[in-house]
Amino acid sequence: MQNIPMHKLSYYMVNAITFYRLLAAPLLLLLLFNGQFILFKWLLAVSFLTDAIDGYLARKYKVTSIFGSVLDSVSDDLTIAVAIVGIVLVNPEFLRKELALVAVQVLLFLTQICFALIRYRKISSFHTYLAKFVTVFQGIFLILFYWLPEPVYMLFYGVSALTILDLLEEIILVAITPKWETDIKGLYWAIKKRTLQKA
Repeated sequence: MQNIPMHKLSYYMVNAITFYRLLAAPLLLLLLFNGQFILFKWLLAVSFLTDAIDGYLARKYKVTSIFGSVLDSVSDDLTIAVAIVGIVLVNPEFLRKELALVAVQVLLFLTQICFALIRYRKISSFHTYLAKFVTVFQGIFLILFYWLPEPVYMLFYGVSALTILDLLEEIILVAITPKWETDIKGLYWAIKKRTLQKA
């Protein structure tokens, strides 16, 4: 049996971690609807942890790819979606209280997805600096939501503000980026790149 080159082994390892998150999403939903909240919150924490690990490993071993970027984006979205479904089931009062703010974020998210599908025929996968920053704090808030007796409202409002900024940036990026691209640092860098191309 031939040895797998280290580069390919790293590539498979990183994508396997991301793929775990993709497969974990329906399992998390199953746990939710069966009332297995203890196991759910542990596995949700693991999913958010793998989000931090796979991105770090991909950059460290230089095994980023289009497939990996799309897989990561889809896995992230599904994990967040499952966590939100959990909020509905575990603490519906919180959702009722903050419905307007949550609705704005969901609307912007759906707008960004639909805009990207129309423009690129697939979802975007920009992985901007802001998106990475926001994802960390989204994960922290959602994990704490299930582990603490009460939601951390100040953290929720801060994360919501950052999420709205991130989604607005991504909508603008879709508008000004004619072809599908991944790993765009942010709006400033995208505008700078296009300015240099026109010069």
